[in-house]
Amino acid sequence: MHDDARRLPLATGSVDAVFAAGLINHLPSPAGGLRELARITRPGGRLVLFHPSGRAALAARHGRTLGPDEPLAEHVLRVTAADTGWVLTGYDDAEHRFLAVAARR
Repeated sequence: MHDDARRLPLATGSVDAVFAAGLINHLPSPAGGLRELARITRPGGRLVLFHPSGRAALAARHGRTLGPDEPLAEHVLRVTAADTGWVLTGYDDAEHRFLAVAARR
């Protein structure tokens, strides 16, 4: 994925929900991507970030360990979401999946 996800061809506030599977870690700027997703989502709309593996399992599969400041670490995502128009309302980083839910402010 390249930075096209930071310039979506959709009108401001035109969608009720966004489902992003495996997107954030592939963006050159996670904040830029979340900001663009907020732009296209109506106030009160939802964002679902998903991956079919948890962060630790995915990192292990790629031969690395998780760092404390990765974009999808809960404390980092909570701040980035708030800075880009979202409120993180759910976070589950189980071994078998990653799931974060946010509401558009």
